[in-house]
Amino acid sequence: MRWASWNWGGRDHVGTISADGREVTPVAVREPALGVLPVIQAMAAGEPAPETSGTRLPLEVVRLRSPLPRPLRSLFCVGRNYHAHAAELAGSVFRESMPASDPWPIVFGKLGDCVIGPHDAVRLPSPAASIQIDYESELAVVIGRGGRDIVRSRAMEHVFGYTIVNDVTARDVQMRHQQWDLGKSFDTFCPMGPWITGADEMDGRDTRVRGWVNGVLRQDGRTRDMIFDIPTLIETCSRGITLHPGDVIATGTPSGVGMGLKPPQWLHAGDVVRIEIDGIGAIENRFE
Repeated sequence: MRWASWNWGGRDHVGTISADGREVTPVAVREPALGVLPVIQAMAAGEPAPETSGTRLPLEVVRLRSPLPRPLRSLFCVGRNYHAHAAELAGSVFRESMPASDPWPIVFGKLGDCVIGPHDAVRLPSPAASIQIDYESELAVVIGRGGRDIVRSRAMEHVFGYTIVNDVTARDVQMRHQQWDLGKSFDTFCPMGPWITGADEMDGRDTRVRGWVNGVLRQDGRTRDMIFDIPTLIETCSRGITLHPGDVIATGTPSGVGMGLKPPQWLHAGDVVRIEIDGIGAIENRFE
């Protein structure tokens, strides 16, 4: 099943997406402003899926919001998690900070306040703040059942579903501070959506991730090429830290980011980034 959040008639709604992706059907939830989060929490508590509460509508008449417009807390994000992407960074300004091998995933936080919808505009910062804005096409895992010290062999049992994020990054800020949170968390720097595809419909461990800038394909990878797979990431993030239903783990980006091009190509006003993941759909955002 696919779960979405949208605005229609001046009100926020939560519901399901039809199998053909053309219609939305609202369901009864508390606090629809929170998107799909109340559904995830209720189902984690053993409640049945919420019942239909309104009229089915064509997708084109509603404005899709992020499925999780107000995440519980910061997103867990993973860096350098595709072999080809790690190789392209080895030729960038990151080369001196890269170890010979990574025995553990690189995990950092991205503030949940920067989440926007799948078609909302990304606001470029002033040049005084950053002039090196980059894109990162990523599969994100949404936790459905919480836990701490989750073992890898049982990790997939904790997955509610999957969505898409663009881990927009201010590279100069990322390098300046060496810790990545500030450069990853500018306002509007986390487009998310278009919805959450349930783990009953797809397996994120082997799907295709693609990203375009102004119609030109830049990124094309498969999640099976991750250095650390989804069960390992869940095991790692839950070591000593309780994961909660609704938490999000962004799993890293394939090669082809602007920083890795020669010369690097940063985003500017008017650029449009589209990200598509098989089994989910696509998000597309203009930078303004």
